Amino acid sequence: MATNLAIDDKLLTEAQKISGLKTKKDTVNTALKEFILKRKQEEILPLFGTIDYDEDYDYKALRNRK
Repeated sequence: MATNLAIDDKLLTEAQKISGLKTKKDTVNTALKEFILKRKQEEILPLFGTIDYDEDYDYKALRNRK
């Protein structure tokens, strides 16, 4: 899908240098993937501390190999 975008050349050049990628296309695609991953990770943050653990669960018992 061809798309024309007005992208800040300074930002694109800096992103290209930091990433070590050779093409603008690869740089933009990588940046979009990383943006999506970061946002998905941020959606998980509110879940921390909300899990109720079974206090009788003995994780050490599972380590014993017989």
